[in-house]
Amino acid sequence: MSVELNHTIVFARDRQESAEFVAGILGLELGAAWGPFLPLATANGVTLDFATADAERLTPQHYAFLVSEAEFDGIFARIQQGGIEFYADPHMQRVGEINHNDGGRGVYFLDPSGHHLEVITRPYGSGS
Repeated sequence: MSVELNHTIVFARDRQESAEFVAGILGLELGAAWGPFLPLATANGVTLDFATADAERLTPQHYAFLVSEAEFDGIFARIQQGGIEFYADPHMQRVGEINHNDGGRGVYFLDPSGHHLEVITRPYGSGS
């Protein structure tokens, strides 16, 4: 059996708020709550299991999502329509821009708990 990532826990100030935010931006549907977790499944079967945590357990993490060009268009439109500040770079220096790394498009933004989210259309190292 090959090794695959199955799920990861995403600690949030409010699991519902963060899970709904990410699901809404990415155009995904939330799963049913299971104990303290609110799962959000991606197309490759990995779930982000959102859980409410105390502020001291919240350490900003980075979550990157690989999407098609068409999906990027919808996601980027939702970011803009939501008035969400976005960046072309992980250091958040290029405000209001997207990048074109590897011949694709990419954008960074923050979720309600301060996690750094990234959406890209090409994997790193895949293009010019």
